[in-house]
Amino acid sequence: MKSIPRLLGTALVTATLFGCNDAPAPDTQKTATAAAVAQAVTANQTNPLLQPWTGPYQGVPAFDQMQLADLKPALEQGMAEHLADIDKITANPDAATFDNTIVALEGIGKALDRVFTYYGIWSSNKSSEEFRAIQREMAPKLSEFSSRITQNEALFKRIAAVYNSEQMAALTPEQQRLTKLVYLGFANNGATLNAEQKKRYAAINLRLSELYTQFSNNILADEENYALYLSKEQLGGLPDSLINAAAAAAASRGKEGMYAITNTRSSMDPFLTYSTERELRQKVWSTYYSRGDNADAQDNNALIAEILALRDERVGLLGFDNYSTWRLQDRMAKSPERAMDLMMSVWPAAIARVKEEVTDMQALADLQGDNITIEPWDYRFYAEKVRQAKYDLDSDEVKQYLQLDKLREAMFYVAGRLFNFNFSAVPADTVPVFHDDVKVWEVTDKTSGEHIGLWYLDPFARSGKRSGAWATSYRGYSNYDGVKNVLSSNNSNFMQSAPGEPVLISWDDAETYFHEFGHALHALSSKVTYPTLNGGVRDYTEFQSQLLERWLLTDEVISQFLVHHKTGESMPAELVAKIKKAATFNEGFKTTEYLASAIIDLKLHMLDDPAGIDPDAFERDTLTAMGMPGELVMRHRTPQFGHVFSGEGYAAAYYGYMWAEVLTSDAAEAFAEAPGGFYDKDMAARLVQYLFSVRNAVDPEEAYRAFRGRDAKIEALMRDRGFPLPPAK
Repeated sequence: MKSIPRLLGTALVTATLFGCNDAPAPDTQKTATAAAVAQAVTANQTNPLLQPWTGPYQGVPAFDQMQLADLKPALEQGMAEHLADIDKITANPDAATFDNTIVALEGIGKALDRVFTYYGIWSSNKSSEEFRAIQREMAPKLSEFSSRITQNEALFKRIAAVYNSEQMAALTPEQQRLTKLVYLGFANNGATLNAEQKKRYAAINLRLSELYTQFSNNILADEENYALYLSKEQLGGLPDSLINAAAAAAASRGKEGMYAITNTRSSMDPFLTYSTERELRQKVWSTYYSRGDNADAQDNNALIAEILALRDERVGLLGFDNYSTWRLQDRMAKSPERAMDLMMSVWPAAIARVKEEVTDMQALADLQGDNITIEPWDYRFYAEKVRQAKYDLDSDEVKQYLQLDKLREAMFYVAGRLFNFNFSAVPADTVPVFHDDVKVWEVTDKTSGEHIGLWYLDPFARSGKRSGAWATSYRGYSNYDGVKNVLSSNNSNFMQSAPGEPVLISWDDAETYFHEFGHALHALSSKVTYPTLNGGVRDYTEFQSQLLERWLLTDEVISQFLVHHKTGESMPAELVAKIKKAATFNEGFKTTEYLASAIIDLKLHMLDDPAGIDPDAFERDTLTAMGMPGELVMRHRTPQFGHVFSGEGYAAAYYGYMWAEVLTSDAAEAFAEAPGGFYDKDMAARLVQYLFSVRNAVDPEEAYRAFRGRDAKIEALMRDRGFPLPPAK
């Protein structure tokens, strides 16, 4: 999380993270007084969550001093200080300028930034009932805080004065973009409304904050409170690596001698791929895909209906017909129609490929005399058998060459070749961490030795940690105040192996590992002047990370780092050839499950009046009308779609992965065509200069054209997926 000006600067309202509140109209409120701030400082002067970071590397978070008892007072003091700093800006008698208004906003909120770093760790990496109680209590207060900033008329007048003045022409392009982003962050989030409208806008945001918190906590509860415990007799088909991981998971839950399949994707996916116990596959599948949809206290359907109605009402106050139109106005897609056109250009080819895949799987099942009809809990299992039969490719054989530690070394190698980065392990106890699983590396320039930053890695699943994989930054680069030591992190949910055994992961998980590292490299490469410009445009920010996945299959990585965990021998050429030959295998499944989620997300937010909607019925009826194959479901079913309903970061924007994938495929072809291939020095330099270092200081379309010399083309995406090219328009 970042403090409010940063969020506004990238047009991501605080409501995106916290939702909103039934606050009184801003013109009846008074921001914090100096006396109130002084009192708060006196009461909390020793609160470690508020203190400036000390130690090496321009200071690091005091993760070893995190105490939940400090969180609420730290948030309250941080907000009070922040509002007092805004009062100083608005009280300035001088005419508004870029320096005394826009740059001044960039410089405040540092204490709250630090608190939000700890808040994010508790929220994502080490949640608990105690934290969630604080989260529920503070969500409306944080929302009110956001509203008091976005609806501060004096502040917005100063921002608008700079944005609409002649001085804009004298600013650098980077300064102009910063000013525009800050202005739009306010204008698009209620700053132009009248007093009565602002009051309702804030009230909507308050309620949304409560709903987002409840939605995410419901999902976490369904994940934490379930595990399927198996006996040794129920392990048919499971590879040793999964058996060992399941045994470790059971032991950690006090079930020694049993085997636990947890309600997370990293546990569910391999179980459905290998288990020969069809009834257990159905049970695991049903439990996973019914999260948030069990007609119980954790059911999310009513929450979704209310969220959609409130979002629609809120953008209606701003004059927009629907939420998606408001959301996409400053994205690369520009409009929901353009985003939908892209997805529907790919949809027919995707579902046609699913039909082919199911035909192959059903034929194999019939040949084996299994006497079944392929159901969703069978897809992964029979797809794996078809993969072996069609390509002589065994996923478990591939897994023997995918050691987590070696893959990390491979990522460091790629970063060294492309970005000239060197990673060296930081000795234990040098930098505080929030869990023993977390390790830290120092990042330096290979040539000059200049310090770039730190990279934190939290790789393993555990209770209280949200599912999935993600990247975050504890501190971004900002040249204007000399803070150049970036603190970046990657977080995963791999299952720990038995003691002394290497952690082996699937090919898909290896790609995800590279993907999230791409986000980290994007942060570490930053050379922007102002903190706000470290943000991004949602349908562009996945591009850099998706692109990095392509280096996993380069010869240099394969030969050096994809080595057998027992023999140490490199992956044999014939196995590599099989992987490449099967690169588009199961692409129908992967593309369709993703597109179904992205299309439902966008269609829900294109509704002119979502009031009273039944999310389950909408999902079912819409997918049926689109011809969704019955043998699979959405990657993220609506009641568990945390990207969209735990906040607003991906709301009406999940399509962005595919929009970014068009850029990815097109850029990958540029590397493939370069004289030096994927390690071509000139292409690498252009990559860093135009696509990584500028972050959001340059419009994404302009940045990509500077790199490629033209716009990206969808044909590269279709070739990548082995689909026929769409009809020419």
